[in-house]
Amino acid sequence: MAPPKLPLKAGDDYTVLALTIPPSTAYPRAATHCMYVRAHAPKIPSADSARSLFAVNVPVDATEGALRALFAEQLGGARIERVDIEREGGGKSARKQGAATGTVSRKRKRGGDEEGADGDGLPLPRTWERELLRSGGGAVLVFVDRASAEAALKEVVRAARKRREVVWKGEGALGVERYRTHQTLTFPARHELQARINRYLAHFATTESARAKALARQRSVPDADGFVTVTRGGRAGPARLDEAQAAADKLKQRHRAPEDFYRFQTREKKKESAEKLKRDFIEDRKRVERMRARRGKTLVSAVPVD
Repeated sequence: MAPPKLPLKAGDDYTVLALTIPPSTAYPRAATHCMYVRAHAPKIPSADSARSLFAVNVPVDATEGALRALFAEQLGGARIERVDIEREGGGKSARKQGAATGTVSRKRKRGGDEEGADGDGLPLPRTWERELLRSGGGAVLVFVDRASAEAALKEVVRAARKRREVVWKGEGALGVERYRTHQTLTFPARHELQARINRYLAHFATTESARAKALARQRSVPDADGFVTVTRGGRAGPARLDEAQAAADKLKQRHRAPEDFYRFQTREKKKESAEKLKRDFIEDRKRVERMRARRGKTLVSAVPVD
């Protein structure tokens, strides 16, 4: 199906390239998306400006791989060296989508979640399969040489003039499948979470150990002027766990209420002590009698002492 009749040029020498978006489960009919392309002419030229094209209103699911395939398969076969896609917030970065690399930026992604590396450099789990661009975003396509960029621009103009159908092939799923994947990634498996926790704790322990060693060296090594750097923590190391526990038990024993505070408590305690001595005496006497019986000696009866 040929794209609808559109103006060839728009704005500051932009060529209007009509992209046909195939039907999907979300929208059963083909749609037309207009992408505006021109030679890259920034206010401050760089070494790559002469071999670059600037595109505006790229599809929201545009990736470096999708743009490479677009020019390689349908727009003359020009080779692209890299793609700098404008990200939300005004910055630009070269992206390679399609496979989750695990390292993502701190920028807020489309959909409201924020992914990124934590302060110690370990990646956080991804909750979206890939990033979508904001509507009307731009991209700088850097080709391998100036001739390739010029040939690609001529092919864009030729496709727009002849109203040739250029089909956009995005990477990854959209619509319901995208949100199903998001739901799955939001609740990762238990073993994956445990592995991330273990890696973080190991990294944290290593970092803390290195930091403590660095502080210890600073406490003992004077600087060029002969002064010792004042750092956090004292010269003595922290108390061991058993010493701290012993001090806590001693303090608890000191604050405990006395058991013989009243007179009747003292009498009961003495009575229990006397009964214990009597029981121990009887047990000792029986043990001695058993030993003598085994040796074949005559048993001597004894009168218990009250």
